[in-house]
Parts: sequence; C-alpha cells; structure tokens
Amino acid sequence: MTASTTERRVPPAKAAPGWAQALDIGAPGLALAQIEYARTGEGDWATAHRWASATVAEPVNASAARASLFRGAPAVAFTLHAAGPGTYQRALSTLDEHVADLTRLRLAAAHARIDAGRLAELREWDLISGLTGIGSYLLERHGDTELLREVLAYLVRLTEPITVHGEPLPGWWCVNGPSDRPSPRWPGGHGNFGIAHGIAGPLALLSSTMRRGVTVAGQSETITLICAWLDRWRGCSRASTWWPEMISRTELIIEAGHHDRPRRPSWCYGTPGLARAQQLAGLALGDTQRQKLAEGALLSCVRDPAQLFDLSDATLCHGWAGLLLTVWRAGADATDERLTTELPRLAARLDQHLHRAGRPAETGLLEGTAGIDLVRHTAATTTEPPTRWDACLLLAG
Repeated sequence: MTASTTERRVPPAKAAPGWAQALDIGAPGLALAQIEYARTGEGDWATAHRWASATVAEPVNASAARASLFRGAPAVAFTLHAAGPGTYQRALSTLDEHVADLTRLRLAAAHARIDAGRLAELREWDLISGLTGIGSYLLERHGDTELLREVLAYLVRLTEPITVHGEPLPGWWCVNGPSDRPSPRWPGGHGNFGIAHGIAGPLALLSSTMRRGVTVAGQSETITLICAWLDRWRGCSRASTWWPEMISRTELIIEAGHHDRPRRPSWCYGTPGLARAQQLAGLALGDTQRQKLAEGALLSCVRDPAQLFDLSDATLCHGWAGLLLTVWRAGADATDERLTTELPRLAARLDQHLHRAGRPAETGLLEGTAGIDLVRHTAATTTEPPTRWDACLLLAG
C-alpha cells in the first residue's frame, strides 16, 4: 500500500458543514492518513500539509456540547499531534487550551448528572462522542497529566451502580436506545457492550493508561468489575466465544440475553473490539488467564466461517479492515503466535472483497477508503505506526 492509492489527494473546494473537523468521515481522517504516509516515507509532506490545513480552514468547534475525539477541537488536535514533535505546535497550543476547557466542562456536567441520580447518555462517556474518547486523546497528546487523571477518576465513578425507582443499574446504563435517543423499542434504555459506544471503550482506556503507569484510586478494581460484567454476559459454544452488542432492560432483569450466536465480527460492536479491550485488561492487571481468554475469543472469531460471512464491507468501523487491524494489534501482544499467523489470510480476504465489491464511495477514516488504506499500510509491517493513528480506536494499547 502506498499513499498513491488514496483517491482524493487535495481537499475539495466545498464540503458539508462540519466535514473539515470530522475525524470519522472528513478532513482529519484523510490528513491522518497522509501524515502517516509522510512519516513512513511513503508519502510527501506537501500533501499532508494540504490536508492538515483543511482541518483548520474554518473556525474550530470547541463547544463542550458537541466537540469530541471525532468532532471539532479534539479531532483536529489528535490529527495535528500525529505529525510529531515540533510540527503544528502553535496550532496545537491553542487547541490544547480549548480541549482542556471543554473537558473540564464535560466532567463537571457528568459529575452533576451522577450526583442527581440520573442515568447517562452514551455521548457523555463513550469513545466516539464522550469522555472516553477525550481521555484517549489526552493520553496520546500529553501522557500522565492531572486532567487525564480526572477523566479516569470519572470513569471509575461511572461504573458505580445507580438506583432508579428502587432498581440498581450499572452506572453506565444508557437512558436512551442505541442511537442515543429515546426509543419506544428500548423502554428502560439499554446496556451497550461495544468498544465504540459501549463499556468496552472505558475498559480499553483504563487498561491502556494503567499499562503506561497512569493510575487513579479504584482503577484496577474498576477494570476487574467491567471484566466481571463481560464474563456474566459472555456466550460460548464449542467453536466460539462472544458477547452481545447490547442488552435491554428486560434482558437485564431476567439475566438472559437473546443472542444465541456471535454477531458481526466488527471493531465497533463485535468480538474483535471486545476481545482487544479484555486482552488489554489482562495485560494491565497481569492476569494471564484473562488475556488468554480474550485472545482465544478473537482467534475463534477469525477461524469461524459463519462469523466471517457476516462481514459485508471492507471498512474499518464494521468490516474487514477493522478485523484485520484488531488482529494485527492483538497478535503483537499475544501470548503465542496463533493470531499473527492468521494475518496473511485476513489481508487476502480484505483484498478479495475489494476486488469483488470495489472500493467504497466514501473517503473517510471509519467507513471509507482512508481507513482501509491505512489498515493495509499498517498491517503490511511489524513496526509500530509512528503516528499511533489507531489510538483513536483504542486499539494501540
């Protein structure tokens, strides 16, 4: 994979509102790809600079209500930081101030919500829109800081049970449906498991920070608590281990889910993201049994033709690219070589899908060609990406 495979090498003259600062679908994801290529010598800095400039072509959104790792100031800052020390420092200094301010405002609102005994919305705490994503950025940008520790302390508090109408619920239980809006299909809200929008996201961040020596009171106990929750809802068969994508209030009450088989093996909601989060937990706690369980679940996933059949696109978010990248990361940390030996086959399956179905029309990171090309570029090596671009997916560890 070389940078030349990216179809659009210059920013468009016109784009949809917010596109310039949307890491998932817009300019930051494309800039991130070009920065990675430039830093590895497979692209040029002129192209990377043009895309980076596109992310600040309009006033950057630093609203505490709307900015997140994938939108606005944190998204732009994550992208520019990837260029390395000494690059874009003036812009990053300004962005740092905005990100710090909006993080404190979001933390204050989250603690006030907990103090009031109300259930959370996903956008308060998840990876894509919430404080988990902002925490991931703070870890990559600054390492061990007081502000990052405040985010971790909040995530520890998030897992404390909350009582609603006399019924104890997990502290992260979402008041809304999976779209994070009230839904008659989800009376009583839902519990989300995935790494993108569910409890696997906080688990991955808490574990990654612990591995890097950043800890707060109650962190290891919280990691253990989340793992116990995942154990409670784990499904098993002779061939596979899996977790539900989400459960309803009724399923919580009767302590039984309706999924009798694994779902689509996607990064965002499926076994790959959940297994990587638990592998990181095992590594953080020194729990080899936990680590092996997670690696075994991921291995059974990639060796199960029925699960692979459910992958219907090539994308990073919920397709072949996401599976390949997750196995690449997990294999590098695994207790044995079995995951790593699967990589050539998975890469070939991704290429076969692209040959058969063609490349997607979208160009962004999560559901477009930028993400697919970055995964192919990264998985073709055994070295750490210099940008650590997949930290925004909580895979980098």
